[in-house]
Amino acid sequence: MSDPAPLTGEPLAVDLVNTRPHLASGPVDLLADVAGLRSWLALEAGRLGEEVGSLDGDDLAELRRVRECIAAALYAARDGEPPPAEAVEGINRALAAAPLVRELVREGGEGLVLVPCREGAPGVRLAALFAEDAAALLAGPAGSRVRACGAEDCVMLFVPAHPSRRWCSAARCGNRARVARYYQRHRTG
Repeated sequence: MSDPAPLTGEPLAVDLVNTRPHLASGPVDLLADVAGLRSWLALEAGRLGEEVGSLDGDDLAELRRVRECIAAALYAARDGEPPPAEAVEGINRALAAAPLVRELVREGGEGLVLVPCREGAPGVRLAALFAEDAAALLAGPAGSRVRACGAEDCVMLFVPAHPSRRWCSAARCGNRARVARYYQRHRTG
């Protein structure tokens, strides 16, 4: 894969794992620093369901810790294996650190609504949000459908909506594969 733009649109937990693509120059970590984290979260903002707030190095470290646990669990799912116990423990630790509670809140001055919320630092809340998404994915039917991109040099994961999907992105890896096949067919030799 040579495109440095992050892939988004998969389940949040998969998108988090996919923040470590391999580019032509080698592996990169899109969450290498707080600025990278902020940029990536801006792409996911509409899906997060809560304000992120200000972030610091501790928040980044928390999210990277849960990413490692989620990655180990999703790679196992991709391979048809149960997730490692330490990955499950890490996901559960992230969930316990910022449990989801519901609060009764006034809306519009008169009405009351029940709103889910989490307590804790922004990084702890974010880690719990991604851990929750991973837990739901792994416990549901989609967990057995996690796939690796079919491109030889790509490490991205995806959950196919259609069983014949082979690429993380048709526009990236799928297009490169089509171009390579065309080149092979029309090669003068």
